[in-house]
Amino acid sequence: MAASSNSSLSGSSVSSVYQLQQEAPRPKRITCPQEMENRPRYYGREFHGMISREYADELLGGAEGAYLIRESRRQPGTHTLALRFGHQTLNYRLFYDGKHFVGEKRFESVHDLVTDGLITLYIETKAAEYIAKMTTNPIYEHLGYTSLLKDKMTHRRGRSEPRRVTFQRDDNKITTSPLVRHSALKDPEKQSSYDKIHNFKVHTFRGPHWCEYCANFMWGLIAQGVRCSDCGLNVHKQCSKLVPSDCQPDLRRIKKVFSCDLTTLVKAHNTTRPMVVDMCIKEIELRGLQSEGLYRVSGFSEHIEDVRLAFDRDGEKADISANVYNDINIIAGALKLYLRDLPIPVITFDVYSRFIQAAKIPNPDARLEAIHEGLLQLPPAHYETLRYLMRHLKKVTMFEKENFMNAENLGIVFGPTLMQPPEQNALATLNDMRHQKLIIQLLIEHEDVLF
Repeated sequence: MAASSNSSLSGSSVSSVYQLQQEAPRPKRITCPQEMENRPRYYGREFHGMISREYADELLGGAEGAYLIRESRRQPGTHTLALRFGHQTLNYRLFYDGKHFVGEKRFESVHDLVTDGLITLYIETKAAEYIAKMTTNPIYEHLGYTSLLKDKMTHRRGRSEPRRVTFQRDDNKITTSPLVRHSALKDPEKQSSYDKIHNFKVHTFRGPHWCEYCANFMWGLIAQGVRCSDCGLNVHKQCSKLVPSDCQPDLRRIKKVFSCDLTTLVKAHNTTRPMVVDMCIKEIELRGLQSEGLYRVSGFSEHIEDVRLAFDRDGEKADISANVYNDINIIAGALKLYLRDLPIPVITFDVYSRFIQAAKIPNPDARLEAIHEGLLQLPPAHYETLRYLMRHLKKVTMFEKENFMNAENLGIVFGPTLMQPPEQNALATLNDMRHQKLIIQLLIEHEDVLF
């Protein structure tokens, strides 16, 4: 719902917006004196059947906040909310899908919908200019939210533009000029400075709430704003578009480890990589590098599920030692499951096509250069996880005589796990499998050059 009028609140204090909500007209239901046989079950006595706009206006009687529901004469079977506001009758197409709505917000009752609509109309009418300007002088930085994060984390740095890296063959070996490393990974002590966007979701606040970006009151009856489900930041929906990408997830809000966004998890734990990756690789390198068919042979699915539950329940305190899981294939299977279940794959959807195209380049040097450039486009947490995993898999291939796993075999296993197309198309996925395998194979073979 929206209305326009001259602003009368420009420059006043934020408490005035809260006061305006208290002053907004209250809804007044205009009931039909007779029982309507065709009244939908989800409407009450405010439903007047098929009447004209003019008659609805007459029934409302000019009382601010008065409302009724009528069936449209122009489109029989559809319903219209007639609402009196600002000395005129406003008509809105009314919908029901289990909840009532005229726009984005959905309400349990028509009365709540009208209450919220009147609050919004009143505030937007009285304070239009003020609302338009309220995001121009945010208190977000001044209150120190970002500064508090910087006290906990190393100073954030911007990502530099990658320079081209020239690959040349020398005695059948790949060499390169000094490599450009991922800009956020030059100093291991600065890993926690990964950028992360906020995970905002529409939220209904109980009781008065003020925006933590602009400090203005969040008006309305329901869905007054949005809340970051990872760190708990509360802001207006329009302010959410202006908040910096500096989300610092709260561990108390992270419900599980598996299927959690990779960057969210590492920021919540203030680590360089997900603890699942570190702990599983450590255990595998401790006692599994010579295990025949490592990563190819599957462990019992029930035991792999137990490992998943242990990480979700206990986090970094999960016990995955040989005392609990003697079969190393269970740990290897849990690592693959974790990587496969990431909502955004390690090689992200955004760069997937770049890597597939790189795999199709016939010239080996140009192909490696294209892969390297693709790596630089990965988010820092994804880059570091992939780098660490490839270093581990390179170590696995060093025991090929014992485990029978070379880079090509590992590429077959990890290609579909680390790379998933943005759109799940069975034919395209099938066609891409050989390219996925080649990319992972090359990342393993040239780990020391590409990262």
